[in-house]
Amino acid sequence: MKQLILVLVMAASWCTAAGAAGNEKVAPLGTYKPGERAYWAFQPRKNAAPPVMATAADKAWVKTPVDAFVLAGLKKNGLRPAPMADRATLIRRVTYDLHGLPPTPEEVDAFVKDTSPDAWEKVVDRLLGSPRYGEQWGRHWLDVVRFAESDGYEYDTHRPDAYRFRDYVVASFNEDKPYNQFVKEQLAGDEMDPGNETYMVASGFNRLGPLRKNAGNQNVASSRNEVLTEMTNVVGAAFLGVTVGCARCHDHKFDPFRQSDYYRLQGFFAQTQANDLIRASAAEQAAWKAQVEPLTAEMKQLQAEMRKATEEEKGKIQAKLDAIDEKMPLPMTAIYAVKNVPAEATPVHTLFKGDYLQPVEAVGARPLGILLPEGTPEEPITTDHPRTKLAEWIVDEGNPLTSRVMVNRVWQFHFGRGIVSTGNDFGRMGGKPANPELLDYLANEFVRGGWRMKPLHRMILLSSAYGQASESPMEKVAMEKDAENALVWRFTRRRLEAEEIRDSMLAMAGRLNGKVGGPSVMVPIDPDLVKMLKRPQYWVATKDKSEYDRRTLYMIYKRNLILPFMGVFDAPDEQLSCPRREESTHAPQALELLNGQLSNGLARFFADRLRETKATDAERVELAWKLATGRAPTAQEKRLALGYLAEKPGDALRLKELALDVMNLNSFLYVN
Repeated sequence: MKQLILVLVMAASWCTAAGAAGNEKVAPLGTYKPGERAYWAFQPRKNAAPPVMATAADKAWVKTPVDAFVLAGLKKNGLRPAPMADRATLIRRVTYDLHGLPPTPEEVDAFVKDTSPDAWEKVVDRLLGSPRYGEQWGRHWLDVVRFAESDGYEYDTHRPDAYRFRDYVVASFNEDKPYNQFVKEQLAGDEMDPGNETYMVASGFNRLGPLRKNAGNQNVASSRNEVLTEMTNVVGAAFLGVTVGCARCHDHKFDPFRQSDYYRLQGFFAQTQANDLIRASAAEQAAWKAQVEPLTAEMKQLQAEMRKATEEEKGKIQAKLDAIDEKMPLPMTAIYAVKNVPAEATPVHTLFKGDYLQPVEAVGARPLGILLPEGTPEEPITTDHPRTKLAEWIVDEGNPLTSRVMVNRVWQFHFGRGIVSTGNDFGRMGGKPANPELLDYLANEFVRGGWRMKPLHRMILLSSAYGQASESPMEKVAMEKDAENALVWRFTRRRLEAEEIRDSMLAMAGRLNGKVGGPSVMVPIDPDLVKMLKRPQYWVATKDKSEYDRRTLYMIYKRNLILPFMGVFDAPDEQLSCPRREESTHAPQALELLNGQLSNGLARFFADRLRETKATDAERVELAWKLATGRAPTAQEKRLALGYLAEKPGDALRLKELALDVMNLNSFLYVN
C-alpha cells in the first residue's frame, strides 16, 4: 500500500510539473529531437520479405508467409514449433475464433473425416462467409470504440437507437468493407454524404463516449470540453494505437506528443455537433413535443433560479430538477449522427493543466506533428470537411501506424497476444513488437490487398503457426526464453469470453435464437439491481420472451448496469476503449456457473435436449461432451458420468445436474 501511495504521489507531481512547464506557450510546429522521430512506431513500414527456409523440413512447415517469419524468429531463439493440433481441436478453435460459437458435432465429424488437401481451407472459407463472422468480429471492434447504449455517469440515460451503430459494424465486417473506408465512414460519414443513411449511422461513432447529463444542460463549457475530449481520445486509441489523450493536460511524459498536438487534433471536431435524425411519424413527434416542452420550460426556469440561489436553495432546486428529469420520456426513434455547424465552432485552446477555465493559446486543426513533415501548418477550425481531412490522413498509405495497429488487433484475437502486446499503445511505454518484420509484412499486405480483413484472416488461419497444439514438448525451455509466447512456439490456450460462454450454453441447450440485428434486448434482472439505477424505468424487460435467447451481442450494453453473468467473466463497462478482455479467475465465476439462474435454467433445457435426442445414457453422455467440448468423453469421464446417472436411473434431476456439470468443464470453458 505504501508503494502504491508513493507511485500515485510521484505521478501527480510529474503531471503538475509537466503541466506547469507545458502550458506557457504553444509548441512550435514540427520541432522534434532526432531520437523522437526515430522511434520504430513512427518510422515508415519496412518492405519486409518472408525469410527463405534452408531445409526441406522448414520449407514443408511453411504454409503461408506468416510461417516463414514465425519459424525464423523461433530458430533465432533456439526454439521450435509445437506439433500440430488434432483436427477436432482445430475446428473448435477456428469456429470460436470466427463465430464465437461451438461447432456442431456434425461439422466436427465432417472435417475429421475429410481427407481432401483443401479440407481446412474449406472450413475457413465457410466460416468467413457466414453472418456469424460479423457478429464475432464486430463485437471486438465495439469493445475498441467503447460502444454502449447508455450515457454513463449518474443519469446513465438510455440510448434506445444506438443499436443501429452496432448493426452497421456487424454488416461492415460481413461484407468485408475495406478498413480505410470503414474508418472514413465512422469519422466523417455525415461529411461524405449526409443523404446516405448508412453513413449517417456510422458517423454516430463520434457520439459513442460517455456523456454527462446534469439536468439536461449540455451547452456549458465544461460539458462541451468533455464531449470534445471523448471524440479526440478515441482517435488515438482506436485508429492510431497511441495514448495521445495523455497530452491533454501537458506534453506527453514519454511519447513525442505535445499538448498543442492534442488540441490541434481536437480542432478537427470543433464544428461537430450532435444530430438526431428523427424517424418517428409526425403524430408521434407532436405527442412527444407536447409532453416534453412544458417540462423543458420548467427546467429552464429552475436552472435560471439555480444561478442566483444560496447553497441551501440549490439542493431543493436540484431535487425539483431531478423530479422533472424522471418525467422526461425516452427520446424519439432516431439515428444518432453528427453534423458540422461552422457558425458554432468551439474555439480550441491549449488548456492549463487541462482546465477549461484556464485557456492559454488558440490553436487550429492539425494531425500529430511527429508524423508530419517539419513545419506543416495548421488549418482553421472552420475548415471545410474537417473530419474527412483527418480520416484521409489516418488512412493514408504512408501513415505508419494505422495499418500496423489494425493487423496487430487481428493477430491478437487469433493468438491471444498481439505482435505488439499493447493494442492501444504503440508508444514507448507500450510493448515492443516481438516480430517487427512480420508486423510490417502483414501491414503492407493489408494495404496492398485493399485494406480487406478476410484475406488477412486467411493468411493467418491457414498457417502452420495457427495450427500448432497448445502444448509443446519443449515447454520448459520455451517458457524460460519466452513465457508470454510472443514468438508463437505453441498455440495459447484461452478461456471463452463472457458472450461466448453464454452463447455456447444457449447453443448446447438448443435455445439459441439466431435472429440478426434490430433493437437490443432487455432481459429480466434482479429488481434490487434496477433500484440501484437513478432512472429504473429505463430497464423494462422485452415483452417477446424468445428474444431472451438471442446472442449476447444483442443484449443491451448499459454502462452502469453490466449483467451479473457478464460482469464476473470480465466484460468491460465500455467507459474506455478496451483493446483486449482481461482474463481473471475467481470464486464468483464458479458460483455463477454452478448456482446461477442462467446456467441452471439452460442446464434443464440441455438435459431435455439430451433426453429427447438420445435413447440411452451412454448416447446422452457422448452427445453432451460433443456439444460442449467438440470431442467424445474420455474413458474416465464416460465412466464417472454413467456411474452418476446409474445411481438413480431415469431421474430427470440427475441428468440436469450432469448437464450443469458439463457446462462447468474446463474443456468447455477453454479453447485449446
